[in-house]
Amino acid sequence: QKFQELINSERPVLIDFFATWCGPCKVQSSVLNTVKENIGDLARIIKIDVDQYPAIAAEYGVCGVPTLAVFKNSRLLWKESGVHDVNSLVGLLEQYSK
Repeated sequence: QKFQELINSERPVLIDFFATWCGPCKVQSSVLNTVKENIGDLARIIKIDVDQYPAIAAEYGVCGVPTLAVFKNSRLLWKESGVHDVNSLVGLLEQYSK
Protein backbone atom coordinates (compact mmCIF):
# COMPACT_ATOMS: atom_id res chain seq x y z
CA GLN A 1 0.00 0.00 0.00
CA LYS A 2 1.31 3.42 -0.92
CA PHE A 3 2.13 5.81 1.89
CA GLN A 4 -0.20 8.48 0.45
CA GLU A 5 -3.10 6.02 0.60
CA LEU A 6 -2.28 5.11 4.19
CA ILE A 7 -2.41 8.70 5.40
CA ASN A 8 -5.49 9.66 3.38
CA SER A 9 -7.85 8.48 6.09
CA GLU A 10 -10.80 9.86 8.04
CA ARG A 11 -9.26 8.26 11.11
CA PRO A 12 -6.00 9.67 12.46
CA VAL A 13 -2.96 7.67 11.41
CA LEU A 14 0.01 7.67 13.78
CA ILE A 15 3.25 6.97 11.96
CA ASP A 16 6.14 5.66 14.01
CA PHE A 17 9.37 6.43 12.13
CA PHE A 18 11.90 4.02 13.62
CA ALA A 19 15.13 2.15 12.98
CA THR A 20 15.98 -1.40 14.02
CA TRP A 21 19.29 -0.29 15.55
CA CYS A 22 17.72 2.42 17.72
CA GLY A 23 17.31 1.62 21.43
CA PRO A 24 14.68 4.27 22.26
CA CYS A 25 12.64 3.04 19.27
CA LYS A 26 12.17 -0.30 21.02
CA VAL A 27 10.82 1.53 24.07
CA GLN A 28 8.49 3.58 21.86
CA SER A 29 7.33 0.42 20.13
CA SER A 30 6.17 -1.21 23.36
CA VAL A 31 4.46 2.05 24.36
CA LEU A 32 2.60 2.03 21.03
CA ASN A 33 1.38 -1.52 21.64
CA THR A 34 -0.32 -0.24 24.79
CA VAL A 35 -1.66 2.82 22.97
CA LYS A 36 -3.17 0.52 20.35
CA GLU A 37 -4.96 -1.48 23.06
CA ASN A 38 -6.32 1.73 24.57
CA ILE A 39 -7.61 3.40 21.42
CA GLY A 40 -8.97 0.40 19.54
CA ASP A 41 -10.39 1.55 16.20
CA LEU A 42 -10.08 5.29 16.84
CA ALA A 43 -6.81 5.50 14.94
CA ARG A 44 -4.28 3.42 13.04
CA ILE A 45 -0.66 3.00 14.06
CA ILE A 46 1.84 2.28 11.32
CA LYS A 47 5.57 1.69 11.66
CA ILE A 48 7.94 2.99 9.00
CA ASP A 49 11.56 1.81 9.00
CA VAL A 50 13.59 4.87 7.98
CA ASP A 51 16.35 2.65 6.59
CA GLN A 52 13.91 0.87 4.28
CA TYR A 53 11.97 4.00 3.31
CA PRO A 54 14.46 6.89 3.42
CA ALA A 55 12.50 8.91 0.83
CA ILE A 56 9.37 9.01 3.02
CA ALA A 57 11.43 9.98 6.06
CA ALA A 58 13.17 12.74 4.09
CA GLU A 59 9.89 14.04 2.64
CA TYR A 60 8.54 14.63 6.16
CA GLY A 61 11.78 15.99 7.59
CA VAL A 62 12.49 13.07 9.90
CA CYS A 63 16.05 13.61 11.11
CA GLY A 64 16.16 11.48 14.24
CA VAL A 65 14.40 8.34 15.42
CA PRO A 66 12.01 7.72 16.94
CA THR A 67 9.86 10.40 15.36
CA LEU A 68 6.08 10.19 15.61
CA ALA A 69 3.70 11.90 13.21
CA VAL A 70 -0.09 12.09 13.06
CA PHE A 71 -1.86 12.39 9.71
CA LYS A 72 -5.54 12.74 8.86
CA ASN A 73 -6.98 13.13 5.36
CA SER A 74 -3.38 13.32 4.07
CA ARG A 75 -2.59 16.33 6.27
CA LEU A 76 0.27 16.29 8.75
CA LEU A 77 -1.31 17.45 12.01
CA TRP A 78 1.48 16.79 14.50
CA LYS A 79 5.09 15.63 14.48
CA GLU A 80 7.64 15.24 17.25
CA SER A 81 10.87 13.38 17.86
CA GLY A 82 11.72 11.40 20.96
CA VAL A 83 9.92 8.84 23.07
CA HIS A 84 6.35 9.67 24.10
CA ASP A 85 4.31 8.11 26.87
CA VAL A 86 1.04 6.21 26.59
CA ASN A 87 -1.21 8.88 28.11
CA SER A 88 -0.06 11.76 25.93
CA LEU A 89 -0.34 9.67 22.76
CA VAL A 90 -3.79 8.35 23.64
CA GLY A 91 -4.91 11.90 24.42
CA LEU A 92 -3.47 13.17 21.16
CA LEU A 93 -5.22 10.53 19.05
CA GLU A 94 -8.52 11.00 20.87
CA GLN A 95 -8.28 14.74 20.23
CA TYR A 96 -7.58 14.28 16.49
CA SER A 97 -10.26 11.63 16.04
CA LYS A 98 -13.03 14.08 16.97
